[in-house]
Amino acid sequence: MAGKRTGRHARGVPELQDFTLYHRAVRDVRGDHLLPLNTLRGPHPDVYAREVAKYAGREALRDERVLPLACGWGDVLFFSPVHPGALLDTVRATGRTVPPLRFWTVKAAELDPARACIRFVRPWPGGTYSPPVPADYAPFDAATLQRVCEPSAATLERLRNLPPDAPLILWSDVPHVLYRGTLPLSALGEVRA
Repeated sequence: MAGKRTGRHARGVPELQDFTLYHRAVRDVRGDHLLPLNTLRGPHPDVYAREVAKYAGREALRDERVLPLACGWGDVLFFSPVHPGALLDTVRATGRTVPPLRFWTVKAAELDPARACIRFVRPWPGGTYSPPVPADYAPFDAATLQRVCEPSAATLERLRNLPPDAPLILWSDVPHVLYRGTLPLSALGEVRA
């Protein structure tokens, strides 16, 4: 159930339209567009405050610069190229009870490649933040998505060893697709995992 590829084209070469990206569905979405964190501050300060609270203990991350997109971490939308079912199935196999969760889906072709990149997330050694370097980023293209749309063995191992009372953070070591812009809700599908 890992990263979903819907087809192949001439010579078996994938294209952006062949990949699906995932974003945890927001329970009280407002308006008709999915907005980056910093854009929420003005029109929806209560939603902004709730989402900022998720960075408690990781405040340095909120200030991170997204080098290829010349903006901040809070100026982008985040997507996973890995189907959440593959990650949640691993957690559930440990005996941890996780109810079905809603995720939005979007075809990768809906994103303008000039406004997107892939960010490889490195562990924080000893819990200490380490700023990104150019090698932490890759172009947003079909070849890179094909390489990162399956969960790594290290990610699956981390999820298998998650303490029962630890927060369930699925994506902490999964490559992220970062998109500088908004996305109309009409472009989103939904999946439960």
